[in-house]
Amino acid sequence: MIAVVVPLVLASIFGLIFHNAITGHVTFTFGVVDQDRGPVAHAFVADALGPLERAGLVKLDQESTLSAGRHAADANQVAATFVLPAGFSTAVARGEGARMRVLGSVDSTIGAQVAESVAQSFADRVDTVRVASAAARPAPINSAQAAALAPIVVADVSTKNRQLDAGTFYGAGMAIFFLFFTVQFGISSLFDERRDGTLARMLVAPIRRGAILAGKLITSLVLGCASMAVLVMATSFLLSAHWGNPLGIAILILAGVLAATAVMTLVATFARTSDEAQSWQAMVALVFGMLGGTFFPVAQAGGVLAALSLATPQAWFLRGLDDMTGGAGVGAALGPLAAILAFAVVTGSLAYMRIGRLVAR
Repeated sequence: MIAVVVPLVLASIFGLIFHNAITGHVTFTFGVVDQDRGPVAHAFVADALGPLERAGLVKLDQESTLSAGRHAADANQVAATFVLPAGFSTAVARGEGARMRVLGSVDSTIGAQVAESVAQSFADRVDTVRVASAAARPAPINSAQAAALAPIVVADVSTKNRQLDAGTFYGAGMAIFFLFFTVQFGISSLFDERRDGTLARMLVAPIRRGAILAGKLITSLVLGCASMAVLVMATSFLLSAHWGNPLGIAILILAGVLAATAVMTLVATFARTSDEAQSWQAMVALVFGMLGGTFFPVAQAGGVLAALSLATPQAWFLRGLDDMTGGAGVGAALGPLAAILAFAVVTGSLAYMRIGRLVAR
């Protein structure tokens, strides 16, 4: 349940709920009331809003009257309505005050803010072109100049998309989050065996203590690798997750399992009972998971939170996936891989110095 079922179910739920927030594929519907029909109004609709519509970022609804545009915003049929009043182009050409109105929906505050930003950007560009035109050749603005007013150009200048889609992000996030719960069973079982007396029997048998500890650690490693492998295949088929280069993913998973096992082992060395160990391990896994961005992209928050997230192997694991998204090879994930291994070495070394306590009590 913890290794496969729960992370897969949560990944599906989060992927459906936060699909638009993660992928960024949000389409706002804007209304346009063009009472002007002049060159400047045409430039705004065709050259400012047009690229956004062709890119799939906005959808435009032409409204015939101001009352229809206002009703569409009030009824939340559109996020906002642009109103280009009669005489708008003439006022711009004469250098007079011109005003474009944005009627935002109270139920779509983000969309209204986007509409306001587009209108403000267009207005700033109008002022720039008008001042430059007046300084160079005082004359009324013409259609060619109006076409130059477009303040927005949407173009994809990247060769690859390096952002995880919702299915991949939450599939990977839930997998690496529950990995820390999965690997704890191997080392925590030492407490159960000590309570049941089986550990004492093993210690008096011709078995080295190191072999007992190695067996428990290997159990955690095998459980972790098996869990991650199943989740990679399951999310690929059920959530259409794209994990990237298979060799790169395998290396990242192995490094992640090593780091998770090292952390959980270190935490267990401070506990006295199985319940205490599992409680502490759960708290560490939860804090690391949230700080590492397994529930939401912490890197988008920026500032101190984004910097602190880099102190967790979860954040580096997800960054490695980001780097390999779009068809990049194993080399793209070498940086995150080195960070995860460094984390595993540090915590594993501390655990190695304390792990003898688990079989000495």
